[in-house]
Amino acid sequence: MPLRLPNSLFVGLVLVFFSGIGFCIHSSAVLSEVGSCDPNYDDSDSKISAFCSFRKYIMQSYYEKYENLLDSDFQDFIGRELPFGMCEVLPHDLSLVLKLSILHRNLIGHGSHRHLTSSIRVNIKPKSISELPIHHCEVIIIERLPSGVFADPFELQHLLQRGVYSNIAVFGDTNLESPSFLSNRSAVEVHMDIGHNLFLRHAEEFNINVEIPLHARYQPLNENGYWEVKFGVPDLFMRCSVEGKSHDESCLYKVSEITGSKLTYGTVVWKIPSGMKVHAGIVSIFTFVAALFSAILIAATSIFYSDINSSKHLKES
Repeated sequence: MPLRLPNSLFVGLVLVFFSGIGFCIHSSAVLSEVGSCDPNYDDSDSKISAFCSFRKYIMQSYYEKYENLLDSDFQDFIGRELPFGMCEVLPHDLSLVLKLSILHRNLIGHGSHRHLTSSIRVNIKPKSISELPIHHCEVIIIERLPSGVFADPFELQHLLQRGVYSNIAVFGDTNLESPSFLSNRSAVEVHMDIGHNLFLRHAEEFNINVEIPLHARYQPLNENGYWEVKFGVPDLFMRCSVEGKSHDESCLYKVSEITGSKLTYGTVVWKIPSGMKVHAGIVSIFTFVAALFSAILIAATSIFYSDINSSKHLKES
């Protein structure tokens, strides 16, 4: 007799199926969204051409040029590819009107699932600049994650859907199951809205807090049972879009280390447990014995019940 599902269960499975398809399509659309530029804009200048084709995510443009995340390649990319100093209507020197500084960084949580938190202070000191257009600014934080740590793209997508950040995505090796020694580095890019007309405000100071959920990969064997994973300083950028122009204009700034500022946080270190080399032989022996015992038990159980069924059939005949 064919198995028939209840109507309510069938409808539920169909709804779950189509909801999953819709979520995947929405996630793909969000992650592939790009910035726009006026098609009639003069692209004779190579910098301007690169600026017009630049992606919304900085790391998306990086991975279109480089296969893996290396610090040297990233610094070269920032210096050669990003369209800095092309803003015509907003201040060229960001340090004259605004300072961004990292107050503290911390790793919270327990076990293999942690949250990397950063507190960034925004200090506005407006200069007398006349006739500035209406503009909107956002801070961009790029966390270049060390090897052995990854961010779950679906978890970040939930943060974006809840409106925690204006944009957030992970780039690089996003295979969640790969161990540390078989995976490459990845980076998380976070966009946080800091409001309209930033350069027209009165002197102001406020903090923005960033919290990124991270997970540890399986580490290779070690002598002491732990691998130390160290986090570097995040890369800070600011991008301002200008309204009221014949074409959309966007000004990108790199926030460098502030002269005279003092870092109030130490190096963030995550001690991730790993297997010890001295235990490898013992663990291998016990694993082999357990697997062999399980196989024998399964075979014996199968033979036992096979004999019982055979005897039942003989009695019935």
